[in-house]
Amino acid sequence: MPTLQTLLDQRASAWNKAREFQDRAATDTDLTAEDRSAWDAALADVERLSADIEREERHARLSNVDYSQVIETARDNDEERHGGPDRAEAYANAWRSWMRDGSTDLTSEERTTLRSGWVDGKELRAAGVATGAAGGYMVPAPFRAQLIETMKFYSSMRDVAEVITTDTGATLPWPTNDDTANVGAILGENTQVTEQDVTIGTNDVGAYMYTSKLVRVSLQLLNDSAFNLEQWLAGVLGRRIGRAQNAHFTTGTGTAQPEGVQTNSVVGKTGATGQTTSVTYDDLIDLIHSVDPAYRNSGRAGFMLNDATLGAARKLKDGQNRPLWEPSVQVGVPDGLLGYKYTVNQDMPVMAANAKSILFGDFFAGYLIRDVTDVQMLRLAERYADYLQVGFLAFARSDATPQDTAAYKAYKNSAT
Repeated sequence: MPTLQTLLDQRASAWNKAREFQDRAATDTDLTAEDRSAWDAALADVERLSADIEREERHARLSNVDYSQVIETARDNDEERHGGPDRAEAYANAWRSWMRDGSTDLTSEERTTLRSGWVDGKELRAAGVATGAAGGYMVPAPFRAQLIETMKFYSSMRDVAEVITTDTGATLPWPTNDDTANVGAILGENTQVTEQDVTIGTNDVGAYMYTSKLVRVSLQLLNDSAFNLEQWLAGVLGRRIGRAQNAHFTTGTGTAQPEGVQTNSVVGKTGATGQTTSVTYDDLIDLIHSVDPAYRNSGRAGFMLNDATLGAARKLKDGQNRPLWEPSVQVGVPDGLLGYKYTVNQDMPVMAANAKSILFGDFFAGYLIRDVTDVQMLRLAERYADYLQVGFLAFARSDATPQDTAAYKAYKNSAT
């Protein structure tokens, strides 16, 4: 497989070739069939290489995660719960034995150690009460770190939103406000200061219980010491929970699930009649400038759109016939759209009548994700014993809410 830089160079070459044909077509309408075929081939190469680049970048990010650093953020909670670092390490070892071999072969000491992480609705510590939705053992810090990091790579919203972590899932009143219209003033001598109230609202952020659903593993794999069960399970369970959460963080209704970033977003630009499945260069410019410069110039502003919508946007050109899409030619530098980064979120609606298909703005200022530290896991041995399989499922608690709806705006396709 070519290196990431090689793929970027190949895409840049294909893109330049496609632009050459585009420039010729602008002045010469009599392109040969061979030229048009070569033009199509160059564009197809750009699409193929872009997909390869995205795949390689995701793999590189996953490979370069320093889990030792991520684990430290959860280790203190583990040590507090279990009564010190030695007991926390003993719990992690007992948990791994339980995960691979079940409860039958545990020593009495390991059984006693595991009880400190069992969830049954009772208080585990003075700081809070755990949910009793399903029971199961709390996973140790290393497993939780891998699962959470995997969730991030399969949840586009986690790349751009503000994410906080709390020890419990108690309802958290979270302030929401937009103070961009309020300004200070010059104060004259011996003049009383006038008041300018900040309008602050609150959204209650709870903790919905997300499940990975059941994953079955054969006894042969469990008995294979070369099989890294902990890493494999963290990946599978994290991907499933990450995808479920991202759907709600994007288009959730807010009823019995989080309210998505797109759901009640303010419309900054509506497409003209006939633009039920299209967007124009002018539309994107208007969308950008519908967002206050305080957010637009924060250094975090960008677009969010479905990959199909991105495909349409990549074909757009400005008044000088220059493409709006800017492919990166350097590792670590993202592709751009009109000078801004973009996030491909497959849970964003595709362009259709009345669809709010494109968002633009500062999503860190505009949207909050709340995670609860503890993650639970169940092991079901008897249920699938006749298949020589063991079932695993994980539970993680999260919620999310818009926190500043002025920080981003939506492009809405025309109704007709």
